[in-house]
Amino acid sequence: MAIYTEQEAKALLEKVLSFSQADECFVQLSGSIAGNVRYARNTVSTAGEVSDVNLVVQSCYGARTGAATINEFDDASLEKVVRRAEELAKLAPENPEHVNVLGPSEYATVDAWSEATAKITPEDRADMADASIGPSRENGLVAAGFLEDTRRFSAIANSAGMFAYHRSTDADFTVTIRTEDGRGSGWASADVNDVTKLDTGAASNIAIQKAKNSVDTKEMEPGRYTVILEPAASVTLLNNMAGNMGQRPADEGRSFLSKKPKDGEELPEDGPRNRIGEKLFDERVTIWSDPLHAEVPTAPFSGDGAPVGKTVWIDKGVVKTLPNDRYWAEKTGVDYVPTAFTGGGIFGGGRQLIMAGGDASLEDMIRDTRRGVLVTRLWYIRQLDPQTLLYTGLTRDGTFYIEDGEIKYPIKNFRFNESPIVMLNNIEELGKPVRIGRSMIPPMRIRDFTFSSLSDAV
Repeated sequence: MAIYTEQEAKALLEKVLSFSQADECFVQLSGSIAGNVRYARNTVSTAGEVSDVNLVVQSCYGARTGAATINEFDDASLEKVVRRAEELAKLAPENPEHVNVLGPSEYATVDAWSEATAKITPEDRADMADASIGPSRENGLVAAGFLEDTRRFSAIANSAGMFAYHRSTDADFTVTIRTEDGRGSGWASADVNDVTKLDTGAASNIAIQKAKNSVDTKEMEPGRYTVILEPAASVTLLNNMAGNMGQRPADEGRSFLSKKPKDGEELPEDGPRNRIGEKLFDERVTIWSDPLHAEVPTAPFSGDGAPVGKTVWIDKGVVKTLPNDRYWAEKTGVDYVPTAFTGGGIFGGGRQLIMAGGDASLEDMIRDTRRGVLVTRLWYIRQLDPQTLLYTGLTRDGTFYIEDGEIKYPIKNFRFNESPIVMLNNIEELGKPVRIGRSMIPPMRIRDFTFSSLSDAV
């Protein structure tokens, strides 16, 4: 399958729309080509390439909606999928939250495509894997990693004349390196749009050092400690928090941002019932999204075709904006706040978060720490309480005790019980943001981070 150009995608979608007999029709064309290489025990185990293109047609008769999907694009197949969507729409019940499709809009030009990434060959992937496997083997360690490079495009259009197109490239790398006896483990990751910025050898050297330095762990009593969270350790907690920042769940009393009435206070019946405008975090916490960010660009439009620009979610600790949909925005009398199209969900898959930080490196923060715990990453994270966003999970692949600005020794892993809300109120220092998981997140020094028990995992 090929990556459609903007002109090719527009021509195909216009043809699909020409077959429509419904009151409204919305179409989405998306495709990707992804190559990968996987290795374990210092040996490549699998390699391959996957490609696909899919068309989704959504037809509406009044408030009745039906959708159908196909990946055959001859005229007969295109007309067939449109008719199928129309048949389903006629059978569907009316949707009380239906909104009409949007008209044409202007979109910012986002450069998320790298020719170097698009032209990666199997030989290139093998070389990048070898840059990780070779040093691991030389150090008597065992590496397991995965490298995937992706070219993708998305195009949407509707019967009201809206059309939007975006293409991008990505390369993602993760590696776990362990000692042969399994007592030491290190981990590292990297993700980029431009593969010329990806150094699998440098990332693997970080994992190698952590694997070698994490042998012979010592036990520390569970409790509250000052921690330095590497970006990989905090990004999942922050993403989980962002995924719970929708306006509707807040207005309906289902989230940590739901407004709690004071004694004698009555909340509005139909309007917003959330905590926008309240200071809930440390004043150093500012989080936003921006499709035009040079390091983590995203599509400049939402799933329904609304233009998306820079949006500040939290400003100096104050909740400024909550994402919503058009129906809920109209119902509550507020502005529609779309988010970049990435495949679904309120923030979509692979949401982009950009968090302000400082100028200090991770090494600088360690030197400035009198006593604390360095956490490489967190895993197996599960929510305990949606109202407080309390999560539990485990540290993994390198947890170390810091004393007088130096890493003294490795320590046994912990189970943690913590909320990102509490975490972002206990900030001591923020470092320089780095790209992790298609977001820009700084390392953080946090006081009173709660470790509830010890873990035998390495």
